[in-house]
Amino acid sequence: MRTQKATAANNGLARRHRARRLTFTLLIILLVLAVIASAALGQYYVSIPDVLAALGKPLGLGAGPGDPMASNILWNIRFPRIALGLLVGAALATSGAVMQAVFSNPLAEPGIVGVSSGAALGASFAIVTYPMALAGFAVPLSAFATGLGAALLVYVLSRSGGQAQVVTLVLTGIAVTAVASALTAVATYMAPSTARDQIVFWQLGSLAGASWTHVMAVGVIVLLGLIWAQLISRQLDLLALGDRAAGHLGINVGLIRICAITLSALLAAAAVAYAGVIGFVGLIVPHLMRLIIGPANRYLIPAALLGGALLITLADLVSRNLIPFADLPIGIFTALVGGPTFFILLRRGLAHQK
Repeated sequence: MRTQKATAANNGLARRHRARRLTFTLLIILLVLAVIASAALGQYYVSIPDVLAALGKPLGLGAGPGDPMASNILWNIRFPRIALGLLVGAALATSGAVMQAVFSNPLAEPGIVGVSSGAALGASFAIVTYPMALAGFAVPLSAFATGLGAALLVYVLSRSGGQAQVVTLVLTGIAVTAVASALTAVATYMAPSTARDQIVFWQLGSLAGASWTHVMAVGVIVLLGLIWAQLISRQLDLLALGDRAAGHLGINVGLIRICAITLSALLAAAAVAYAGVIGFVGLIVPHLMRLIIGPANRYLIPAALLGGALLITLADLVSRNLIPFADLPIGIFTALVGGPTFFILLRRGLAHQK
């Protein structure tokens, strides 16, 4: 009997390892193909050999594209936009994976602590009052500061007796989100028509106007956050055992929860600051990856990272090419994909409970 159980357990582990290898391989291949397609397709078509030549030139592999216009479009418009999309997608999905681990709830997402609504509030008032201040960085800096500020406010208000209970944190997040959304509506109402249009477009999410300066600003925060997430992945696994069991195993539950919430808020705020509010990425991607490769965060976080980057790259590709000479908001497409996917996952969860 024991031999049979051990064999079954080994077979299960082998299947899980194969699923992980296959998942990571497919995600990497699809991401590379999506990046090449996004660089090639647009109002000005760039051939795939020219895309590859442009990528190879900094590495000393050739002289670059034969078409000077193609090189200019790729390095000044498309490559910065693609790079920002990769960072934003990775940040949102990783933030969602960390948040779901902290709350031990696969339906948690970064907006639960008020990051998205707080960032929207800061961006809206910046657009209305001082959009061109700080050399054009006023809007993203305001969004980043108020996003982090909202998350900090939620945590402070939810503390009782030196601790922040999960239920209290969620309910406080709902309250802060409601107030931030109301103030954002006030800013939208007060804004002139041009600023109002900009606020609405920003709240739907977009990578339009991306530059290498934006990529560098977001990239430093996101890369540090991704490394941080991987370093605490094993501690996040122990949180699934419950606070008491994790404490007996030597984990400072309060400290790791504070660190994880701060990390999630930091990643989400950095992404939202330059790309606007993009929904469902932090909810759907880590949830799907967990169903495919399991709940171990040391594998789940890298998988969510790749999945989020892939989703944003594909959404941006569609948003730029669906309608000629139009740049649609990315949030439309992530919501169109995420909404039905969320419903299917919800119905599947209800079916398993019966």
